[in-house]
Amino acid sequence: MTDARQLGADEATFIAAARAHDTARFALLTERHRRELQVHCYRMLANYEDAQDMTQETFLRAWRKRESFQGHASLRTWLYRIATNACLDLLDKRPDRTVVSELPDPGAELGYLQPYPDRMLPQDPQDSVVARETIELAFIVAVQHLPPRQRAVFILRDVLGWPAPQAAGALALSVASVTSALQRARVTMRARLPGRRLDWRSPATVELSHDERGAVKAYIDAHERNDLAGLVSLLRDDLRFAMLPDPGTVTVTAEDAVDGWIRGGLFQRGHDDWRGLATTVNRMPAAALYLRAADDPQYRLFAVAVLHVVDGKIAELTGFDAAGKAWLGLPAAR
Repeated sequence: MTDARQLGADEATFIAAARAHDTARFALLTERHRRELQVHCYRMLANYEDAQDMTQETFLRAWRKRESFQGHASLRTWLYRIATNACLDLLDKRPDRTVVSELPDPGAELGYLQPYPDRMLPQDPQDSVVARETIELAFIVAVQHLPPRQRAVFILRDVLGWPAPQAAGALALSVASVTSALQRARVTMRARLPGRRLDWRSPATVELSHDERGAVKAYIDAHERNDLAGLVSLLRDDLRFAMLPDPGTVTVTAEDAVDGWIRGGLFQRGHDDWRGLATTVNRMPAAALYLRAADDPQYRLFAVAVLHVVDGKIAELTGFDAAGKAWLGLPAAR
């Protein structure tokens, strides 16, 4: 039996709570890890609601397995191990969400992708758990092209910085298997991430740049003025655009993008009544768009446009249906 004097305070308290079947103390100790575990599950699953569910599943499994915790690893590490395997179990049950690498379009099967509200991120922005480069949408999408266990290896090793033996133990793999999986994962990630992306192991960046803040403001202003020409001027001519949950990411010219939005009914040829709210999701600049119908006194939350800005212009625009998604933390109406 592990000597309690050799344990950290959390680990010793956890073992005492487990032996006493103290649910209140157990909840207090595990709850402090909720946000970082949820981010971990989100990287594995690319879906905020699934990440919430798997984080809760992690706590349920931890309670059921509480007697097995002996303090050989930290409580945090033990919870990450449970969370990783909970996500792998979910992916095994949902083969439509496991591997998309054979698709010609890298975004074609990511209709389940959801944004991650920044308000739900852990408080320490410099922690590698929430480094901007590893929470941006491009990174999350790229990770989905890895087979599930290779995905888990990559996240544990290169995002969380776990040593190979620790990752191997968490996944019941050999160290050699983990090393091989990581090498293959790195090749795929570098091929999938756009060339202008920073390396995922670069220092964390948190604050939006001047260009990013300006692009969001101009994007909102163009909507509120129904200035379609102004909107076109904000977009790069090699714009990558997706509107989820509709499948597919396309590269289009700025004019073709706006023409397509008009044909699709997003703009009623300059007569829609929009309001916007600058925000951030996935540590990226974003605009929450509110639309007012002719017979409605209020503007209703319609969509969130997540922007990737390069040299002051919008290079990637990912739109998400935002109506009814209270977890985004945005006002439902304005």
